Amino acid sequence: MKTNSPQGRNIATAIGIYLIIKSVLNMAIGGGLNISSLLIAVGGAVVLFSGMQFVNFVVAGILLIVAVVHLPSNISNLGNNWIYLIEGIIDIVCAVFLVTKDDIKEHFTNKWTELSDIFSNK
Repeated sequence: MKTNSPQGRNIATAIGIYLIIKSVLNMAIGGGLNISSLLIAVGGAVVLFSGMQFVNFVVAGILLIVAVVHLPSNISNLGNNWIYLIEGIIDIVCAVFLVTKDDIKEHFTNKWTELSDIFSNK
């Protein structure tokens, strides 16, 4: 797997793993199996690992939108939703890292036209 910043890829991969853990945790707390949420989280983890150009902005935008949409209800019902508030804060931190941290930005410089080369072992 080609990367321009191993440290950036490691951080992006950690954020991807967080997305999967968050999805599984929400299924456990919610008491139901949500395959679509899990597939979206796994897809997010895969694109974060790939380092394809601009996907960090897409994932960061989705994290921010989800956090901001749920923030009012998590704050107003803090006694029952404190874990979701913590998730929202972590989502915001991850989104900021994805667009501001130099190592992570360097990881996301793989061109879409070179997609076949990224997954080769050359």
